[in-house]
Amino acid sequence: MQAEYEMKMQVIRSKGRASRLFVNIPMPLAAALDLQAGERVRWQLLSRSDLRLVRIAAPSPAKGLKK
Repeated sequence: MQAEYEMKMQVIRSKGRASRLFVNIPMPLAAALDLQAGERVRWQLLSRSDLRLVRIAAPSPAKGLKK
């Protein structure tokens, strides 16, 4: 399965805090991965152009889904 989604980085600027960049995960991609709100993830830097998003505790595959 291959899916590609193009998105823009967003910056949040708040008084008294350092600026932060945010990346949104499109809902179709989140649904395909069964991502849940509040789930903990970690970024791995593979190269200057490649990042890997790693789920800290991925849930077991849902019943009825094929590998």
